Amino acid sequence: MVKEVGAVNVIQIITDNVSAYVKVGKLLESKRPHLFWTPCKTHCVDHILEDIGKQIPKVKSSLKNCMLLNGFIYTHVGLVNMMRKFTNQRNLRRPAITRFATSFITLSQIHKQKGNLRKMILSKEWAESKWGKDDIRKKMKSYFMQNSFWRNIVYTVKLTRPLVKVLRMVDGETKPTMGYIYEAMDRAKEAIAKRFHNKKEEYKKAFQIIDQRWQCQLHRPLYAAGHYLNPETFYDNQESASCE
Repeated sequence: MVKEVGAVNVIQIITDNVSAYVKVGKLLESKRPHLFWTPCKTHCVDHILEDIGKQIPKVKSSLKNCMLLNGFIYTHVGLVNMMRKFTNQRNLRRPAITRFATSFITLSQIHKQKGNLRKMILSKEWAESKWGKDDIRKKMKSYFMQNSFWRNIVYTVKLTRPLVKVLRMVDGETKPTMGYIYEAMDRAKEAIAKRFHNKKEEYKKAFQIIDQRWQCQLHRPLYAAGHYLNPETFYDNQESASCE
């Protein structure tokens, strides 16, 4: 591809973050020193969410339980209609940029509808319906009434919402994000720490995951250049939010 367009016309190559592309990217840089290989920002942040979802027990448990309940609800039309009745036509499942972003956003929606979902489970309509009878329905009721279930969800939302916000930014088309990714990740970490009142033991593992991905995927020359050449990084412009 580089040969087709001419090496002098190429500054940067962006690829997925799978190992095969990483090897190709590094090989390309070694053969063409003027060219920059850059892993995809969206995939990197998504991998951070994936690692958090797999490596932190409370997050892993929350995702597993919420996806089980969400999957059960959305495979039964009658149950979806009942759920919407109690949530004022709000859905629990919202499609997002990536599979893991969708999972975390769905979990956040379940948390927002905590009161309404509990009302549904305790309602006469639920008790008299076919949905309130077998083991999976009993498990559903058990989860929605457990304080530990909701505590784990709150923990997960605190930990991941700032990262989902970064994911939305880097995947958006409103403005180029190369000059903003460093600042966005720093602010995400600050937001996470603030949500846990700076109790490091609560987010230590998550920060290790973020830093590991950052060092091997996002710590790139062009991102650094974009950060230092971005005036918004160093000057507070109150009108920047409305600038086109």
